[in-house]
Amino acid sequence: MLIDDALRYVALRRSLGFKLEKTARHLDAFTRHAVANGHSHIRAATALAWTAAVSSTPGARYRRLQEIADFARFLHAEDARHEIPRHRPYYRPCSRPAPYIFTPDELARMLDAAANLRRQKPSPLRRYVHATLIGLLAATGLRVSEALNLRLGDLLPDGVLHIRQTKFNKSRLVPMHASVVAALDAYLRVRATVAGADDHVFLTVGGRPMGRGTANAAFHVILDKAGIAPDRPRRPRIHDLRHTFATRALAQCAMRHEDVARDFVALSTYLGHGHIRHTYWYLEATPDLMGDIAAAAEMLAAEVIA
Repeated sequence: MLIDDALRYVALRRSLGFKLEKTARHLDAFTRHAVANGHSHIRAATALAWTAAVSSTPGARYRRLQEIADFARFLHAEDARHEIPRHRPYYRPCSRPAPYIFTPDELARMLDAAANLRRQKPSPLRRYVHATLIGLLAATGLRVSEALNLRLGDLLPDGVLHIRQTKFNKSRLVPMHASVVAALDAYLRVRATVAGADDHVFLTVGGRPMGRGTANAAFHVILDKAGIAPDRPRRPRIHDLRHTFATRALAQCAMRHEDVARDFVALSTYLGHGHIRHTYWYLEATPDLMGDIAAAAEMLAAEVIA
């Protein structure tokens, strides 16, 4: 019964647009454990014991308990014998690592280093594919997964990318600058001379879709060749190109109070954020930018008071 209830709950949530890939696995494992121990209803003590046994960190325990609590709340509305485990006492605030914001000079050095990667026979694609990937990420703020999932059919007329069913199960259109369109077209001409039947935009030397691991490995080689942050304990990540795009875009936001909200909403939509609070985080992650906007806000407040 509990196992079927979990399947029904996940199916309902997915019909509302949630992916729930990990949640589905966790609830399946929990309900099978509960049924194996003779339970036909969710018991808080069983949930606490199971999450403690399978979780490697306090954060993982909290997330699994939260998933079970949400599921139990759903079932409790139908049958009050289901107990809702208290998960809030296990909450531990987590801090995001500070992003590395690349300077324009560093981006130029990275593109130059990527364009000079060693050619791998029999394909000349390696240097072109990584230079184009880095340039596209820096110029559009795409998630790495979004760029690697691009298909030729997603390159729409007038320099627009169709980003399909991404992190929050949403699709969006991303316009590109003319210089980015030109660089992408140049790459596609080289790609056409070596590519096989696969229609992914970014391919490995062997003609297969490029994976995240391959992109990350090449990125670290490029960082070394470009001499970027060699002594930094935590090396810059390829995802930091997205952070760099967002912070540069925010730095160009208009400071008039009637324009700030509009600019934030536009950037949040462009980046494909599920909630605008994820866009606000880029202010917290960049103290200089936070200070500039705070100063602008104080000026606006002074104008209102005057």
